[in-house]
Order: sequence, then structure tokens, then C-alpha cells
Amino acid sequence: MGWPAVQEALDVALVALAGEQAGGGRRIFEMTVEYAKTRIQFGRPIGGFQALKHMAADLMIEVESSTSAARHAAEQLAEKTNQAEEAVSLAAFACAEAYSKVAATAIQMHGGIAFTWEHPAHLYLRRARAYAQLFGSPSLYRERYLTQLGA
Repeated sequence: MGWPAVQEALDVALVALAGEQAGGGRRIFEMTVEYAKTRIQFGRPIGGFQALKHMAADLMIEVESSTSAARHAAEQLAEKTNQAEEAVSLAAFACAEAYSKVAATAIQMHGGIAFTWEHPAHLYLRRARAYAQLFGSPSLYRERYLTQLGA
């Protein structure tokens, strides 16, 4: 009788955390894009360099995918559908991994300035890594998701 209530509370917490992770990833991504538009190197904005464009495109996919996963999980959980558990597990690992990847890559894209502890990019990276372990590792939820799918 007690475990279902605990599991329900954990699922709500996971969805809330997934939303936080998706939002954090989006914010550090926006900061990085803005920096790439304004930082001048070799006479032009660094955002014009092909390598950074490719990195930004990859990060945008991560940000949009994690946002979709978090929203889907919230909708499924709110409506108490049969797919709610799977959606929560998917959001739990996808959002955690995306936030960590976006934050780490953002530091690289900022260059030397982001390697200082004073730059806010480190705050996002530390949060991403801490949040990824808060209620269990992403690999735990990936395994849970595959089990729920019956794979």
C-alpha cells in the first residue's frame, strides 16, 4: 500500500526535475548562442565559424528533444495514462544526459572565459551533473524504460 504512493511521488519529482533540466539546458544554450554572436575573433563573430555552427546545431537538437520529453512526461503523468511510467523514465534519462552534454559543450564553445570558476557556465555544469544523480543515474532510468517497453 505504501510503495505506490512513494513511486507516484518519485514520478512527480522526476518530471519536475526533467523540466528543470530542460530549462537549464535551454538557458545555457541561449547564453552560448548570444556569446557566439557577440564575441569577435579574427575580425568576425565566432558564431560564423563552421565548427561552432555544427556544435550549436547538435546542442539545439539536444535542447529541443529534452524539452519534448519533459513536456510529454508531464502530460502523460497529469492525465494518468498507461504510458505515464514509460514517459517519466524516458524524460528522466534523456533530460539528464542532454543537460550535461549541453552544459559541457557550452563551456567549450565559450572558450577560455568559461574555464574560469567565475563564469556562470560552471554553475550550469555542476547543476547538470548533480541533478543527473539526484534520484538515480540516467542509466538506471534507461534500463527502467527498456524494461517498461518490454525490450
